[in-house]
Amino acid sequence: MRDGYAYQRERMVRDLERRGIRDPRVLQALSAVPRHLFVRDQFLARAYGNYTLPIGAAQTLSQPYVVARMTELLAVDAAHRVLEVGTGSGYQTAILASLVRWVYSMERIAALAKAAIQRMRDLKIENVKIQTFDGTVGWAKAAPFDRILVAAGAPAVPAPLLEQLAVDGLLLIPEGDRDGQRLVRYHRGERRIEREEGEAVGFVPLIGRHGWSEGDAQ
Repeated sequence: MRDGYAYQRERMVRDLERRGIRDPRVLQALSAVPRHLFVRDQFLARAYGNYTLPIGAAQTLSQPYVVARMTELLAVDAAHRVLEVGTGSGYQTAILASLVRWVYSMERIAALAKAAIQRMRDLKIENVKIQTFDGTVGWAKAAPFDRILVAAGAPAVPAPLLEQLAVDGLLLIPEGDRDGQRLVRYHRGERRIEREEGEAVGFVPLIGRHGWSEGDAQ
């Protein structure tokens, strides 16, 4: 269904293609999900620009390129069960939900989780479960996961997340310090875990038992 923002989404997708996003399923997902519903009213004019936008509680909505790039690197398919750490506004959650079987999303800030749950209901997205908890410990009852996406910067990958990754699974996480990170992709093989370091990014800190402490993240 087209709406008043359809042209802006089409323009955003063309920009993503120019920036190097190639996966047609990822581009289609970003074309379909109404990003303006995930931003605060005062930022509606910037909803489809390549901007990082504040969503409250000192958290942010990543720019479309980063959402698209992380989704592309995760190499999801329709049968996958995905763990997302850091629900935020729920935009990345909705993108993933359009591409996979189930998304289990964790958000430590209750107000953000509550708002994201309501957005899923409003958009009639039914293959998402969101809980308020420390995402660095993962979601053991739902493990293992085919894919894990961490949407916050960590000093190192939390061990529980690697443990909850299925064999032949991929985990994507921004690793580094508080001032900047690099996207790191882990592949869990039968006998070992391989690590691949990618491009530079900047995320809010991953706070939790296996991430930054509240004091460290200041």
